[in-house]
Amino acid sequence: MAASSAGAWALIALAVLPSAAAAAIPGGFPAALTLERAFPPAHSVGLGRLRDRDRARHRGMLRTFDGVVDFPVGGNSDPSLLGLYYARIQLGTPPREFYVQIDTGSDLLWVSCSSCNGCPRTNALNMPLHVFDPGSSSSASAISCSDERCGPGVQTPDSVCPTQSNLCSYSLAYEDGSRASGYYVTDLLTFDMIEGSTAVNSSAAVMFGCSTSQTGDLQESEKTIDGIFGLGQQETSVVSQLALLGVAPRAFSHCLRGDGDGGGTLVLGEILDPNVVYTPLVPSQPYYNLNLQSISMNGQPLSIDPSVFATFSDRGTIVDTGTTLAYLVEEAYDTLINADGATFWCMGLTKAQGQARTILGDIVLRNKIVVYDLAGQRLGWTNYDCSLSVNVSTTTTNGKDQGEYFHVGQTSRGSGSDRVAPFEFIQWGLRVCFITVSLLGSIIRLC
Repeated sequence: MAASSAGAWALIALAVLPSAAAAAIPGGFPAALTLERAFPPAHSVGLGRLRDRDRARHRGMLRTFDGVVDFPVGGNSDPSLLGLYYARIQLGTPPREFYVQIDTGSDLLWVSCSSCNGCPRTNALNMPLHVFDPGSSSSASAISCSDERCGPGVQTPDSVCPTQSNLCSYSLAYEDGSRASGYYVTDLLTFDMIEGSTAVNSSAAVMFGCSTSQTGDLQESEKTIDGIFGLGQQETSVVSQLALLGVAPRAFSHCLRGDGDGGGTLVLGEILDPNVVYTPLVPSQPYYNLNLQSISMNGQPLSIDPSVFATFSDRGTIVDTGTTLAYLVEEAYDTLINADGATFWCMGLTKAQGQARTILGDIVLRNKIVVYDLAGQRLGWTNYDCSLSVNVSTTTTNGKDQGEYFHVGQTSRGSGSDRVAPFEFIQWGLRVCFITVSLLGSIIRLC
């Protein structure tokens, strides 16, 4: 294909009549159609990439998926023990296991790199820690600054290209003040694909972070694990990447167990339950922002100005599995405590000190099916015993599911090597369970 050096435009004349002399089709249409496709001069696109894009587009047109992507889950919401949930993933060739925190409050999947300075090598959880070594994976490839995935329109605000290297790098800052930085690589993500009642191994090439520096809580050895599994809405998210490849739908769901065993379910797809209620996501937000309208105690709305929950700048209400507790803005928290009196306390609720954002963390999300329908821009949930199996659909069409249903069970994870790092769980604190929040179109019980 020839391309001009000025704009790299490729022009193709598509003849629709056998005679080139024919000027027009009866009815006024031209005899030839000119198709234009632009390739930026700075980014050459290999034939293999083009074929991959075309296959992904074709699968997207058909909207068919072979099964449900299922990730084993461990951890619990008890801050006196672990205080987080994590997934077991496999990266590289041959595949190596990593334990990564399930985090809907960020986008990037990253793991500690073999060249990481100061990264913990042990923790107090009796869990093995792993590091990713790009040199030991035959399918790993570092992403350079000239790669289109590191260019404008694709790179995240956290991406940088330092002058001393040609590696597309990142630097992430989290709400707790911790940071992780490193560079992007692509490699195979191996996962379980549930087809009917059978789990089969499958894989896809994804971009993720190879962390070379960690600070704050990420450096503490007490409860650190191998990395973070960002499940946000941006293009760097594994959910978005696998959806673009046609491997999975642009939706995921989790059901986090709050009982003694912990763990739960994390799948790419929509968990189906007749009691799931949905509320729209606030559009054009970097997080999963919800329209919180009011808080009630024992069915009685509290006198809280709704404007304290409005979404703008750094305000609003978000759902974040990377946070253990529920944080209420000061105005809402003080009103709640005053209404509660000295008799009842909900240990999972605390004041959002120094910030104007309400965060619904694991203490709220546990024992619930939670569905993130990114394609439909909505979030749904219902109370559920997360030790039970669930039904999942791979097609989400704003409540009119027409996709194939898959049954994801929990029995195989009750014992044996497939179980993810069990922990002894103890009940803590006195919780009241009559506090609810009203969202746009639905209600959720806080604790």
